[in-house]
Amino acid sequence: MVLLVDSNRLQDLLLRYHTTLPKAEEVNRTTSGAGRSAFLVGIGIFLSRLAGLVRERVFAHYFGNSAAADAFKAAFRIPNFLQNLFGEGVLSASFIPVYSGLLAREKAVEADRVAGVVGTLLALCTSLLVLIGVSVTPFLIDAIAPGFQGEKRALAIQLVRIFFPGSGLLVLSAWCLGVLNSHHRFLLSYTAPVIWNLVIIVALVTFGGRMPQFPLAQAVAWGSVLGSGFQFLTQLPVVLHLARHLRISLDWAATSVRTVIRNFVPVFFSRGVIQISAYVDAFLASLLPTGAVAALGYAQVLYTLPLGLFGMSVSAAELPLMSRTLGNKDEVASQLRQRLNASLSQVALFVVPSSMAFLAFGDVVSRLVYQSGQFTRRDGTYLWGILAGSGVGLLASALGRIYASTCYAMHDTRTPLKFAVLRVSVTTVLGYLFALPLPPALGLDPKWGVAGLTASAGLAGWLEFALLRRSLTRKIGPTGVTPAALGRLWLATVAGVLVGWPIKLVLASTHPVVQGAGVLGSYGLVYFAAAAVLGVDGAKRILARAGTLLRIA
Repeated sequence: MVLLVDSNRLQDLLLRYHTTLPKAEEVNRTTSGAGRSAFLVGIGIFLSRLAGLVRERVFAHYFGNSAAADAFKAAFRIPNFLQNLFGEGVLSASFIPVYSGLLAREKAVEADRVAGVVGTLLALCTSLLVLIGVSVTPFLIDAIAPGFQGEKRALAIQLVRIFFPGSGLLVLSAWCLGVLNSHHRFLLSYTAPVIWNLVIIVALVTFGGRMPQFPLAQAVAWGSVLGSGFQFLTQLPVVLHLARHLRISLDWAATSVRTVIRNFVPVFFSRGVIQISAYVDAFLASLLPTGAVAALGYAQVLYTLPLGLFGMSVSAAELPLMSRTLGNKDEVASQLRQRLNASLSQVALFVVPSSMAFLAFGDVVSRLVYQSGQFTRRDGTYLWGILAGSGVGLLASALGRIYASTCYAMHDTRTPLKFAVLRVSVTTVLGYLFALPLPPALGLDPKWGVAGLTASAGLAGWLEFALLRRSLTRKIGPTGVTPAALGRLWLATVAGVLVGWPIKLVLASTHPVVQGAGVLGSYGLVYFAAAAVLGVDGAKRILARAGTLLRIA
């Protein structure tokens, strides 16, 4: 039999075959690369957050929920506003997509020039804002913590003026992170904060037994500034090695630089809106009894841990890779959709049990981390209520971060801004109602209004997540973790709680470390075992790897 085929058709089929095969290999390669990148980011974040937990435990040992602790936590929020506005979140959304795109198109010289201009502009802007911030500090304190009076207010003013220069250095450190992440050097960029934490810990241990709390707070603040400098200088040599054409410049006429600036503006306002939400929390907490501001700070360290380890690690690894996606509109949409859905499933596997742990075992977690010295068992129970409130929206915050990163990779910075404004508006209204009028109406001590702040933020987070998901679904197709998959994860957490709760009661009178290891260890083991039985692929792989490690050991 003779098969007659049009020569042009045959050539087209052969061309499609040869071009499709490398694309498939490229998808596999980038998928494995994203997994490795997320793993490195996760390790870096884990080490830095572990150091942060140690720092907070030592801080709680010396300060507890005292007036000095309130002043320290509130004061750090003000210069931290500068860091968050110009730091990692904004640079990741505006700078990394442009810089990574230039590197993907093998335009290293232009990429380094963009990095130089962005770094120069950041240094100038932050220096100016540091000077302004130091001069107007008393007004800032009155705006953020109107409930502070007398010595507490005076201490907060002194601490803000110390913190401001360190925040400027942390902004430059975030610029280094943007360059390093674009070159897939994730481990260094996310472990650098370990140095900052270690310097603060050294300051606490060195002066903690020698000074009263108010002078100690100032010494620790200076340790924070010194640590910020070390964090920046640790990353700078590697940045200069990778970006060989980097130069100090104010030439923002280049198209790529203008793109960064154009993307920067809406993200800047988006981060500003988010920071306003944080300041509303601090504002309302300052009106509550002494210890509320400090307790909110302790709780934030704990509930941002799973967000950093899982939500941030995946989104930080995916953003440069998504930004390098090439092809026509349909091909780009398909690749983004696959990467997004895989990332969401990966994050949900770990954040769902974290959320349930805060709801069911928040007291165990709090005492395990903080109970020592001035931080008592009663403080751990207080923190449990705040963590339970945060558990309401933990999953929404983590998944929303992935959706926002996908928008940024598509150079869409306005959609996250729009929904962030709505979320903060809802948070502000609910935060006031839940924090001030509601607790007395329910017959509760007013101090429990802090739990209302975290719960209101969680409810607003679900609204933002739903809107982001709907927006991206319209652009790239159906996205998200299926209800059935989420149902299996939540069912597995219930199994873990049914086992962990009796152990919590049995070990109630033991040391917090013993109780924490017994309760959280059994909860985690049962959760992953139940998830594997229910058919969750990620849980099966984790148990298989754990078994392999045990056999090797």
